[in-house]
Amino acid sequence: MLSSHKLGTAFTSRGPRNLLAPAGQKQTFRRNRVTTNVLTQGKTDELQAGMQAPNFELPEPANGNKIVRLSDFKGSPVLVMFICNHCPFVLHLRETIVKVAAEYQAKGFKVVAISSNSVVTHPQDGPEKMAEEATKQGFTFPYLYDESQDVAKAYTAACTPEFYVLTPDHSLAYHGRFDASRPKNTEPVTGQDLKAAMDAVLEGKPAPKGLPSIGCNIKWTPGQEPAYFGAQQI
Repeated sequence: MLSSHKLGTAFTSRGPRNLLAPAGQKQTFRRNRVTTNVLTQGKTDELQAGMQAPNFELPEPANGNKIVRLSDFKGSPVLVMFICNHCPFVLHLRETIVKVAAEYQAKGFKVVAISSNSVVTHPQDGPEKMAEEATKQGFTFPYLYDESQDVAKAYTAACTPEFYVLTPDHSLAYHGRFDASRPKNTEPVTGQDLKAAMDAVLEGKPAPKGLPSIGCNIKWTPGQEPAYFGAQQI
């Protein structure tokens, strides 16, 4: 696993990978009043291109825990991102993620980010801190809290960051990385892989096949790790 302070083993959306690298006012969150529902259709296999994306209902901590649903965006293409507050891979891309999101929102995309990390192991990724992060970074999209981790499991998400591009009928067009840039490599942060997929959807064309995203593994609540997480261990 990858800690918040040291890069050693990075997780990809299709398995682990070894990398060489160096070392306010609180919001009240009423867990018993926030529902988290996901329609999984009983699927535990990886979400594939052309499959219908699972619906979700998740709270937005920065907006009074307003419930946001995938179905709210009916008829629009959607970018779904699994991110978190602390992961160095997310932090490396964060500024450009915000810019790309705003650029494609102007073109008609709906954008949501989801944090599924367990607050048992990583309280810095909890809803109060998420609200602070969304405000501080000027997110133009909802940053949603997947407390049960059911949505991450439904999407077979494995790492942060991880990106899913959906067509207007919310079938999966692309699942993969942002671009080739990583902490400590020399590749510029451009978002070119993700942007190519989003452009294809806007043009009504097939999106290019995504390369696996690389980042920190999602921090599963101990004892509640999904079966595919265990299968990815070496």
